[in-house]
Amino acid sequence: MDSTLNLHPSSSHKANREKKGVLIFDTSIIEKQENFPKQFLWPHEDLAYVSQDELNEKPIDLKGFFSGDLEAINLAAKQIRFASLNHGFFQVVNHGVGASAIRHAYEHMDAFFKLPLSKKLALKRKPGDLCGYSGAHADRFSSKLPWKETFSFTYEHDQGFDVVDYIKSVMGEEFEEAGIVYQEYCEAMKNLSLIIFELLAISLGVDRFHFRRFFEDGVSIMRGNNYPPCKKAGLTFGTGPHFDPNSLTILHQDQVGGLEIYSDNKWRAIRPRPDAFVVNIGDTFVALSNGRYKSCLHRAVVNKDKTRRSLVFFVNPKEDKKVRPPKDLMRREETSKYPDFTWSDLREFTQNHYRADTATLQNFVQWLHIHKPTKETQPYCRWTDNMTS
Repeated sequence: MDSTLNLHPSSSHKANREKKGVLIFDTSIIEKQENFPKQFLWPHEDLAYVSQDELNEKPIDLKGFFSGDLEAINLAAKQIRFASLNHGFFQVVNHGVGASAIRHAYEHMDAFFKLPLSKKLALKRKPGDLCGYSGAHADRFSSKLPWKETFSFTYEHDQGFDVVDYIKSVMGEEFEEAGIVYQEYCEAMKNLSLIIFELLAISLGVDRFHFRRFFEDGVSIMRGNNYPPCKKAGLTFGTGPHFDPNSLTILHQDQVGGLEIYSDNKWRAIRPRPDAFVVNIGDTFVALSNGRYKSCLHRAVVNKDKTRRSLVFFVNPKEDKKVRPPKDLMRREETSKYPDFTWSDLREFTQNHYRADTATLQNFVQWLHIHKPTKETQPYCRWTDNMTS
């Protein structure tokens, strides 16, 4: 097997930035073209497997968590364990987030995406940055572009970052109300994530508050996704198949649908539920669980006739914290499957060197060994030599 780390040609960010005439994601113009732009075409092997089934797993009810019902809490932890061992995906209901908070977040995100293209491009995300507008990620990649536009910003769990001030500073004073709505939504997502981390700890048999403490001062990313209708929906994706590199993803999808996960060797659609949040395990938590839990392989298809939207909260630890499994867990394990790393290292890898896919964590470990060798990464030389990109 080839031990060389082969980065995806389409993820050569520096080369893409130097190209002139980067594609502008304006669907009113793109869909009038005689030929569908090749940048949006995805390989046949990715597109061939159309989802015919739905994942019919019962959502996890958090009502008992809030009431302190130990039997209900243990049941929820057991359900999370089952899902995390099998495919890394579950939904939660009775989560404590009001319907009005969700509705208002959608309303203000919709208002943003309806702004003139020139206004959105003025807020374009800078190379390597996490905040701002992105149209099909065309400024980062040159092929297999996703048929979507996004608006993202960071949120510090200890409230050192004021979302209201950020929104006003980049969008103007007239968007103060939007900033207030986003701030409240992010706080709700942080609180929900800490509840889920408690249940994850219980499910792994470690100190219930270990992950809560680990993430309570984290720096997460809030993102709004807008997937316009696409007449050639069968040729492209809204988001291609990938694992999320972060720790946990909490998503709310609208009623159009389009999210699919890979479970039991087939793609399965996730039916939208207005009262539920979708939760995905990401690569960073895979490392925190020492590989016990699975990162969720998922994708998003686009609709021929309707716009699809989603609200996503990517949960991350503080950038300089060492990502390593809890001692309680490691006392029962023979070895650590991954070297210690920081979220800032993994973020740098995915933002500047590699396009997140189904092998991000493995290739990151190899990259870490080559580019940032430490006593923690040295023992992984032989293991990474057996990996392929």
